[in-house]
Amino acid sequence: MDERRSLEELTGIFDAAVAAAHPKSMLAAHLPPPPPGRIVVLAAGKAAASMAAAAVAHYTQTHGVPAERLVGIAVTRDGYALHAGPIPVVEAGHPMPNAAGLAATARVVDLAESAGADDLVLALISGGGSANWLLPADGVSLADKQAVTKAMLRSGAGIGEINCVRKHLSRIKGGRLTDACGEARLVTLAISDVPGDDPSVIASGPTVPDATTLADARAIIARRAIDLPASCRAALEDPANETPKPGDPVFARAEYRIVATPAASIEAAARAAERLGYRVVSLGADVEGEAREVAADHARMALDAATGDDRVAILSGGELTVTIRGEGRGGPNQEYALALAIALDGAPGIVALSGDTDGTDGGTGLASDPAGAFVLPGTLAKAAAAGIDAPEALTANDSTGFFEAIGGLFVPGPTHTNVNDCRIILVDPAAAAGGRPA
Repeated sequence: MDERRSLEELTGIFDAAVAAAHPKSMLAAHLPPPPPGRIVVLAAGKAAASMAAAAVAHYTQTHGVPAERLVGIAVTRDGYALHAGPIPVVEAGHPMPNAAGLAATARVVDLAESAGADDLVLALISGGGSANWLLPADGVSLADKQAVTKAMLRSGAGIGEINCVRKHLSRIKGGRLTDACGEARLVTLAISDVPGDDPSVIASGPTVPDATTLADARAIIARRAIDLPASCRAALEDPANETPKPGDPVFARAEYRIVATPAASIEAAARAAERLGYRVVSLGADVEGEAREVAADHARMALDAATGDDRVAILSGGELTVTIRGEGRGGPNQEYALALAIALDGAPGIVALSGDTDGTDGGTGLASDPAGAFVLPGTLAKAAAAGIDAPEALTANDSTGFFEAIGGLFVPGPTHTNVNDCRIILVDPAAAAGGRPA
């Protein structure tokens, strides 16, 4: 396989997945008509700025709504800001919440409470919103929330578990924002980044009922052996921190629509791969599990496909987890790529890209972090020539260091959307046969 062509094909398939979920191309079709009063835009997550910008463009250009009738705030991850006209954009911490997010979230609640019966509250929600919208339960400090978030991330907990705990330590998550909107019409448009597209999990469901309970949150903490700060233990024992449940009348004036999904993006990636002449094997958009274990399974599929006749593209989405045991740098996509490279062991005719569709994968929390990494037949040999032991790097959870040393990182920068991970393995049996010893 020609390396340059392989990199172009992998990147092109990934780009197709991202484009299918970008607000500038798909949000306008879902926006409700303008109300008699104001449009209060409250946006959160990695797509917050791009969603707010698309909404402003739609209402001002298509409907001729004066800019002064649009108010609000968009809170996004550091480095993900875009100009959104009259809607100010605030950058806040992710995955670790910070003081900027705390102050901005207080403004979110103030704006929601200011909305009247003639106003439309437009909640634009995307992955990352859980960290960006931060308003801790009474008695819980920012430092306490940061400590819990860090411990949960290190434990290998899934996003559903993390968000269950977050919702019960918050005054905005788990449906509580809906209550603040009073008599105003509330319409939530969401970009899903979670397996199953559960609205209560996307950004911890600030505008929808929450079926999880305080007892569920306590059970997760016990199962994951999280050492909670005293204030958080008390909050999870306090019935006042229970979230509003399905059937609560507070949701009578609220509407919710998912406007982009991981499944639609994987389907777009499949179409792109088919145009390149690959037979697609889609493993679905909801793949979960420990990154290195999933990589081993996928490597076996790829090696089996290499013995066939067809050029095959093995595609999958979802969100993998990493149980951190070492002190290295990385994220789920990079760890998957490193484990995949080890399992493939330089097999010819197989290339791969694992990347987060938001443009960053774990790491330092900076927008300059890599989104993932490429795997090529020469990956392990290049590392060995540089004196790097791949299994040692995996044991240390140092996938970033591994791929950085050999030029294998995928660094597209912020994409301004987020529909979870996109993993692409391309198998060319003809190239595999040509690279095998006689």
